[in-house]
Amino acid sequence: MINARDIREHAEIIGADGAHVGTVDRVEGNRIKLTKKDSGEGSHEGHHHFVSLGLVADVEGGIVRLSANADAAVLFEEEENGKSVH
Repeated sequence: MINARDIREHAEIIGADGAHVGTVDRVEGNRIKLTKKDSGEGSHEGHHHFVSLGLVADVEGGIVRLSANADAAVLFEEEENGKSVH
């Protein structure tokens, strides 16, 4: 089980494949809030998105590694209103 207190502001979030997913803004409840600069494209750009703590496989050395590849992890992202991005 991952301890949410181990996840630090500005930590890089990467998928299981090592690809960049986003940057931690902060942890809110059971989700990681991504910084706006890493939060979507097009109509999803310019506001925060979230990744569930349930997708976190490991936290080590300032990097949050997810259990899913980056391209799959973004399918699970949520917007501030709790709705799925995709």
